[in-house]
Amino acid sequence: MSRLVEHHSHKAARILDSARELVADHGVRKVTVSEIAAAAGVGKGTVYLYWPTKEDLILGLFARELLSFLDELITRVTADPAVVLPRHLAPLLVRTGLRSPLARRLAAKDGELLRLLTEQAGDRDLFDRTQPSAMCQAVMPILREHGLLRQDRPLADQSYAMHAVLVGFGTTMSNPDSAPTRVGDPGEVLADTVALLLEPAVAPAEQAVTAAADGTVAVFRQTRDAVLDLIDRSQNLQQ
Repeated sequence: MSRLVEHHSHKAARILDSARELVADHGVRKVTVSEIAAAAGVGKGTVYLYWPTKEDLILGLFARELLSFLDELITRVTADPAVVLPRHLAPLLVRTGLRSPLARRLAAKDGELLRLLTEQAGDRDLFDRTQPSAMCQAVMPILREHGLLRQDRPLADQSYAMHAVLVGFGTTMSNPDSAPTRVGDPGEVLADTVALLLEPAVAPAEQAVTAAADGTVAVFRQTRDAVLDLIDRSQNLQQ
C-alpha cells in the first residue's frame, strides 16, 4: 500500500479535505463521520474503508497536515538558505503552522484533539517531535554551531527564548482579538523580536548560512520520515 493512502484514491483525499474544513469550523468533538462523508459526497461506509474509526481519520489528517508543513519548510529553506536565519525562520514556522486547521485548533486549546494526538505512544512521540520546544532543541544547536546565534548567552537560554516567542506569537496570531493592539504585520514584529533577541551583531558568512540550512533541512527530513513511517505502520495494521 502507498505511504499516503490518498495518493491512490481521490475519494480518500476528498474525505480528508472535508474533514479538514469541518474540524476547522467545529472542532473534533462535534464533527461526526456521517457529516464528513456527506461533505465529501461518499457513503459513511466508504470512510470506514480507509479509516476504521473517526479517531484514525483525524490522525490521518494530522499526518497529512504535518507532511504539508514539513514539505513547505524543506522547500523554502532549500530554495533560499537565508530563510534559516532566525528572523526569517521564526515567522515561517508560525505562519506555515497556522495554515493547518489542526494547529489552529490546538492553539485554541482543543482538548479532544490534544487527547487524540497524544493517546498512543507512537502518535505522542511524533506529536512531541513537532512541537516548538522539540524544533528548538533540534535546530538551535545547528544555528549556534554556524554562528547564526549570539555567543554571549547559553544555548539553553536561547532555545527557551525561541520556544516562548514561537508559542506566544503563534497563540496571538491565531487569535488576533487577544492582542492589546493591532499591528500591520505580526510576522514583521516577530522577525524583529527574534533578530534583536538572538542574532549576532555581525552577519554570518554566506558559507555558514548554507551549512546551517543544510543541517536544518536534514532535521526536517528526519521528522518527515518519522511521519511517513508512522503512516506505514498504521496502514499495515489495517491490512
